[in-house]
Amino acid sequence: MPASVVSITGNRQGTYVLLEAVLPGEAPRHIGIILIDPATDRGWVKLRGRYDFAAPEDAEVLEAVEADLRDKLAEMGAEACLQSLEDSLSNVLRVGERQAVAVDAFSRVIERLYGEHVEPVAIARFSTHLPLYSLRAAAGRLGEEMESVEEDWVPAPADVRLTPDLFVAHVVGRSMEPRIPDGSLNLFRLNPVGSRQNKILLIQRFGALDDTARYTVKKYTSRKVSTGEDQWRHERIRLEPLNPEFEAWDAGPEDFAVVAEWLRVIE
Repeated sequence: MPASVVSITGNRQGTYVLLEAVLPGEAPRHIGIILIDPATDRGWVKLRGRYDFAAPEDAEVLEAVEADLRDKLAEMGAEACLQSLEDSLSNVLRVGERQAVAVDAFSRVIERLYGEHVEPVAIARFSTHLPLYSLRAAAGRLGEEMESVEEDWVPAPADVRLTPDLFVAHVVGRSMEPRIPDGSLNLFRLNPVGSRQNKILLIQRFGALDDTARYTVKKYTSRKVSTGEDQWRHERIRLEPLNPEFEAWDAGPEDFAVVAEWLRVIE
């Protein structure tokens, strides 16, 4: 069982351990993190890329550990892999006590833990990392009279080409579950172009009483009618939750603004 809880953010719980190298003539040194999701039995691992403090033969062994761990996590499942490590690691490579951590995105949390316990992480803005905004701050980037200050810089998904119109934000609430879990970290693109039909959008609602209601993520559908040659108007705009426990509502074009398009949950 995890020994303690480290609060980062998020509604899910992960379990992590520190990996430690104990080499001849060297003080024990943290070399990486294993983070697992008990709910899905998946695992993430991040280890040092270089081992300048080790003798060449030891460094060669340590450099092979991360790939081996990734293979074992995929083949065995996270819990079985971690249990095997706890039972079998030698005095040279040790695994620490299990600890619990709140998770919004496992990729973000493992990098944060790595930076806290192993070594600082280099952040290259819009090259390796994207800004984390509150939904209100994201809307502010489109013209509200407020400063849009990022809360953090988050590692970007490896398969996404980064551009300045991308950002990440937490989506709170159950209305878009199961596709968008409550408290999850999500990738958005500001000011989307083209058709909005059936897209999931970050909406700013005008006239809402508080920020909880003012900024929302919903599926957009509309029905248009022709008003003449190459002209049309919206007959109905519908903003829909994905969770059937919540109600959709109709809106006029003057009732809201589209801030961004939702792209994906960041794991």
